[in-house]
Amino acid sequence: WEITLRSRHQQTQRAIAKILSLPLDFYDTHNPGRIAGRVARGLSNHTWTYPDIAGLMLPKMVRVLGIVVVMTWLEWRMALFMFCSFIFILSFSFRKLSYLIKKEQSVDVHQENTESRTSELITNIKTVKAFATEAWELKRQTERLSRELKFVIHKIHLGYVYLATYQRTIVQSCLFFILGFTLTETMAGRISLGHFVTLYTIASMGYAEIEPMSNLLEVLARRYASMVRFHEFLALPDAPDSQPLLLPKRQINLHYTPYQFTGKISLENLEFRYHPKRPVLQEINLLIQPYETIALVGRSGSGKSTLIKLLLRYFSPQKGRILMDGEDIQNLEVTGYRRRLAVVHQEVDVFNGTLLDNLTYGYPQATRTEVAAACAIARVDEFIDLLPQKYYTLVGERGVRLSGGQRQRIGIARALLVQPDVLIFDEATSSLDYESERAIQRAMAQIQGERTTIIIAHRLSTVREANRIVVLDQGRIVEVGNHQELIQGEGIYHRLHALQASGDLL
Repeated sequence: WEITLRSRHQQTQRAIAKILSLPLDFYDTHNPGRIAGRVARGLSNHTWTYPDIAGLMLPKMVRVLGIVVVMTWLEWRMALFMFCSFIFILSFSFRKLSYLIKKEQSVDVHQENTESRTSELITNIKTVKAFATEAWELKRQTERLSRELKFVIHKIHLGYVYLATYQRTIVQSCLFFILGFTLTETMAGRISLGHFVTLYTIASMGYAEIEPMSNLLEVLARRYASMVRFHEFLALPDAPDSQPLLLPKRQINLHYTPYQFTGKISLENLEFRYHPKRPVLQEINLLIQPYETIALVGRSGSGKSTLIKLLLRYFSPQKGRILMDGEDIQNLEVTGYRRRLAVVHQEVDVFNGTLLDNLTYGYPQATRTEVAAACAIARVDEFIDLLPQKYYTLVGERGVRLSGGQRQRIGIARALLVQPDVLIFDEATSSLDYESERAIQRAMAQIQGERTTIIIAHRLSTVREANRIVVLDQGRIVEVGNHQELIQGEGIYHRLHALQASGDLL
């Protein structure tokens, strides 16, 4: 059991390391429920497979080998027949099981689809309730399960039934042959009655071990399919710039980094595309001075968020480079580099823990004074006293017990606590009500000038106070200037400002 548990622990560690090392775009195309289901089944089958092999399969193989040795001493012709029949039965079973394993992998995919849909239902339960589609979802899920059950019964279960029937038929045929052979030898006077009983008893013992071995092989085949898919997951390529992720032997200081930047960022001839024929960014040239506040605006799909992903090294540009204080960021150690940057996304990720856990996620060693200071700037202190347990209030899965504005303020405080050299707001106010937006804007205004700040926004009221506003359109920089300069022109920013001022949608 110790070996089994140690093996499970190692496989779990490998799975978690793989989840953390995969490129970001992997999670854009794969459902979390499918990933979690594949990993959970693979780990479970790893846990029980090795004890079954060591505790059940190996002892039976030793007993069968011992029986063949004893039979060789008593009657070599019988031993040769038994040995050949054992090889035939096992090889026949392996051939059939290899076919069934492929079918089992299809079942595994069906199970992943079901788990994926179940995960989506849980995540989107509010939408299901709002549209009163409970009965419809139940019907869809039931139909999916019925198709899976039909597939299992007709393709898998019946295959195992036929395999077991063939195995028993072969075993009984071999025993009848041995019975006939020993009876013939006894009646001819070549062996005694006692010898006959001994030979048949030993043969029966040998074949009695074969059938449980075949059944155990069936169980292992059922597990093997999910284990194969688990190892396929572990074999997925890591992110191009990721380093081998090893379990640290000492306490990690998340606040430590070998770098300290002034925040001077230079974008030189940047080009990037997700697909070969569809450029997302083209000929991007921009110099951001230390402590400057830059705003990126433009229509949806103009490349604003992609530019931030390149800055954070989620992706690498196909052409050009990004310099941080004159150093190409591709030459910097990625973990240390990212610790000098902080980003507040449109949807702030909140973990199922206490408010304090979420605030100090990037800097667990933060003192209460540092936490309080960050909360004051981010306006978290405006609602924290209303919570039942203050800093130790459980916020629920994905922060369901908090409003969108509260989660956004937590995201800002969390970013401030790590004391970044570059602070990024990626659509941080686009989905908030007016009161929450004003609170976030005040927090953003308070920290401007203390570090390089990059703001992505659709609402132009958020970027009025930026030192410069960069307008992107179809992946290119088309305008640069401050708010007053741009609204006096006749470009895209002027039109966007006019649309928002008149209340029209972008």
